[in-house]
Amino acid sequence: MLLKAYAIMDEGVKKDIEKYEKSGKKLACRRGCSCCCKTHRDIPVYPIEIVGIYWYVIEKTKEPIRTKIKSSLILHKKDEPCPFLIDNVCSIYPMRPLACRQFNVFGKPCAEGEDAFYTRPHDVLNPTEHYLARALYETVPFYNIYDEDEKIEFINSGKLNSLVRILQRYPWIELARRISSLNIY
Repeated sequence: MLLKAYAIMDEGVKKDIEKYEKSGKKLACRRGCSCCCKTHRDIPVYPIEIVGIYWYVIEKTKEPIRTKIKSSLILHKKDEPCPFLIDNVCSIYPMRPLACRQFNVFGKPCAEGEDAFYTRPHDVLNPTEHYLARALYETVPFYNIYDEDEKIEFINSGKLNSLVRILQRYPWIELARRISSLNIY
């Protein structure tokens, strides 16, 4: 369900980027341009996304990245940049949170330390809410809610958003411990 939610969000972001580009704006974001990963200190993550990150790191990452992630998680302090940023690249890119998927900057690349959300809000993608709503809707069964009306109420009432955690403040040390406990031969 999380992968389907991410596919929905990615589809929406892709369409929105195409609209921006048709209007003459050029996407500035590229692999290795990690300004947003460093400047954003309050990246929201839903519980299902935390589970997805655990799964991805434990089941899908390989050495030496897994060891680098473990070290980053052990050394990470609350409110520092994203602990999954390894060598200026997102080490969990396929499982990056919805908030990260939506944040795209147009025009010139961000300057070191710049947060384009504040310095150039007109250059930041304003994604179509419809896709985010559809993506979130796909995740609601994770919270043991299956009735269609109850799913909509769970989202619209703000109950789903009340479960959001901040990625940089989450106690990722437990994930580091799990990485340490893996029997890797």
